[in-house]
Amino acid sequence: MNSSTNSLDDVSADSSAEFPDRASMMEVRLQAQEDEITLLKSSLADALRRIRLHDQLLPLLKQQLIAVNPGAARALNQVSCSESCTSSRKLSSSSAVDGSRHTAARVRRNSEKLGNPERRKRLDKKAASSANLLARSPSLENRAKELVSSAGSPGSRRGTYSQGQSIKMFIRGRPITMYVPSNIQNYEDLKMEPPSERLELDWVYGYRGRDCRANLYFLPTGEAVYFIACVIVLYHINNRTQRHYRKHTDCVRCLTLHPDKVRVASGQTAGVDKDGKPLQPCVHIWDSTSLVTLQQIGLGTFQKGVGSVAFSFADSGAFLCVIDDSNEHMLSVWDCNKGTKYAEVKSTNEAVFAVEFNPSESTNIITCGKSHVYFWTLNAGQFTKKQGIFGKYKKPKFIQCFVFSLTGDVLTGDSEGNILTWGKSAADIKTLGKGAKETLQIMRQTRAHEGSVFTLCMLQGGALLSGGGKDRKIIRWSADLAPERECEIPENFGAVRTLADVDGEELLVGTTRNAILRGTFSDGFVAIVQGHVDEMWGLATHPSQSIFLTCGHDRQVCLWNTEEHKLDWCISLEEYGLCADFCPNGSVVSVGLSTGRWMVLDLLTREVVSESTDGNEQLSVMRYSPDGSFMAVGSHDNFIYIYNVTESGRRYTRFGKCNGHSSFITHLDWSKDGKYIMSNSGDYEILYWDIAAGCKLLRNRYESKDREWASYTCVLGFHVMGVWLEGSDGTDINALCRSHSERMVAVADDFCKVHLFQYPCPKPKAPSHKYDGHGSHVTNVCFTHSDSHLLSMGGKDTCILQWKVVGGWAVESRERLASASSTSTSSPEPTTG
Repeated sequence: MNSSTNSLDDVSADSSAEFPDRASMMEVRLQAQEDEITLLKSSLADALRRIRLHDQLLPLLKQQLIAVNPGAARALNQVSCSESCTSSRKLSSSSAVDGSRHTAARVRRNSEKLGNPERRKRLDKKAASSANLLARSPSLENRAKELVSSAGSPGSRRGTYSQGQSIKMFIRGRPITMYVPSNIQNYEDLKMEPPSERLELDWVYGYRGRDCRANLYFLPTGEAVYFIACVIVLYHINNRTQRHYRKHTDCVRCLTLHPDKVRVASGQTAGVDKDGKPLQPCVHIWDSTSLVTLQQIGLGTFQKGVGSVAFSFADSGAFLCVIDDSNEHMLSVWDCNKGTKYAEVKSTNEAVFAVEFNPSESTNIITCGKSHVYFWTLNAGQFTKKQGIFGKYKKPKFIQCFVFSLTGDVLTGDSEGNILTWGKSAADIKTLGKGAKETLQIMRQTRAHEGSVFTLCMLQGGALLSGGGKDRKIIRWSADLAPERECEIPENFGAVRTLADVDGEELLVGTTRNAILRGTFSDGFVAIVQGHVDEMWGLATHPSQSIFLTCGHDRQVCLWNTEEHKLDWCISLEEYGLCADFCPNGSVVSVGLSTGRWMVLDLLTREVVSESTDGNEQLSVMRYSPDGSFMAVGSHDNFIYIYNVTESGRRYTRFGKCNGHSSFITHLDWSKDGKYIMSNSGDYEILYWDIAAGCKLLRNRYESKDREWASYTCVLGFHVMGVWLEGSDGTDINALCRSHSERMVAVADDFCKVHLFQYPCPKPKAPSHKYDGHGSHVTNVCFTHSDSHLLSMGGKDTCILQWKVVGGWAVESRERLASASSTSTSSPEPTTG
């Protein structure tokens, strides 16, 4: 068990660079197959509905014909009687013959009917006519159902024929009919504009330590600089304020600090655009004081992404060394002032973890990674390479990190837990033969940690710090590598990923569980930055306080404070948390899990006050009614489970089950009176339910067009039809949320963007404000109780972004509520799409 854990630690930092991402490819394939199955289910359900509708239409159309033309009705009755008499005669004659001859004759007649060209043509024409009738009349299905329900009450029939105005949109070829509310007289005259409100990035929760290294530095301004998703955060550790560098277009992967302690270089992954086309990765050199980009390097040169960057030291940072994520891990050197490439070479097909210039000689560069450490010499634009010789020492699987000592030696940390000291030695003529050149060999091996040595940090006086993986220890070593002090960080923070020196005594520690710790050997360490470590989906904001709750695939449930920008508490679960909602009284919160189980937590004690299980598939939505008397649980088993809620949200009794969706539940909302539910499903259905009448499915969707909804999170509906782009496949929008003021709606899409639309936005191609920052599909968005902030959550980027709502109604709201906000400096205004 220990060895396997150690092995996982070794490769966690760059497994994607070492192995083909087969798991990702399989996920894509599986998702495509699931989409196809969903589409087939949808088509089958649609076909069954059409068949039922056709059966209902025949008698209804006959009734219409009788009402309009009694003469035609008599003829129709005569035809019916003739057909009936003919059938009777055939039946009586056939009963007199032998059973086998009867069967043979019937088969022959059926064959003749099908084989007759005229008969087949009439059948095809009839079928086509029925299909065209359905296509031409968007509200025909509901009118037919109305006719069925009103049969026997002649006084109501005239009203059921009146056609309400309806709009049809298509997703993956499937028509979805939207009914225009009565208060909209002329749909075509509606004008769509972006909202007067805008978003400003206020705070970033999280840190990417799980799979990146050397990504935490301390600036002379008192700020820690680190990254997560597409944002580089400058966090003042004493003032507890953030600034943000936001010029990257995809996930930031690496970071380095210039010798002047002001300039910063950062590299990103390639990523893809919304059409799946690869974007070009690059390196940005920028000023950490003004957040101004000074140079953009290598656009169109690097493949897949930028894995490591380093400034030269001997010439005051005139050059920048870059290693990309291509198969050959191209090593290139760039002129920082001109932005031009000076030299380039293929380094290795193995994973590369780090690169640095020799502090005393800019022509010497070292790289390390899987089973190698290379010493490069750059002369007249050409590289020569020497491989480090392990000799009598065991060759480790990974060289994780290295630093230069004050004496010029190179110290490496490896997956065996050793610190190796490398120095130059005379050529071994006996082994290598005549003409052998000077080599770099191991001069000393020092046992340092149990498990990997993930990071090394050289202090000014020549002392060395090392951070361990499996043992989670930080050790201070003297200049001659004698251990002086050590401490162990708490297990819940993971292993030590990187170290940054603050003042020679105080340290910053980045961990593999996406936390940044601050402290000393004497006083210990406390977390100043925390975050999730796996994909997140569940997000809920408190109905009256400035707190919100998140949950995800890391089995963590976290409660955050939007005013103090900190984690209030975090508990671990046995299963994934995928959805959540606060009870309207604010004392408890319900969390839906991946196994069909859900639980209710007390916010103060964090204890589970109630729990239950509905089905055996994952839950996708939890939603309390406005008065808190009901709770709806949407599941992937296609059902919505309804519970009576009593004792201030601590007691739950099954009330009923909504059965009618042909695919898994994705979103649902309660009406303002708490009697009805609107729900969406994976096959793009919009259904309405009368909960007060016993969870009854409302067949006539037209009747729900004027209903008012307490919340609006359903991604399909008339009021949010304009948020969908043309050609959307139905999964492009993961979540949306209407503000409590009902003036705007925020949208989380599959292309790393957060959109802000006006509400309602019922017309296609509605304009919006669009915001970058996430490096993965945005899984959820939610406004705070006062609409002063919006929270957005990334999937794989494990990032939570807190946006401040500015302008428009938000100004009036803040004047009334005087909500606190933090200092924030971000990149310029967003684009308006």
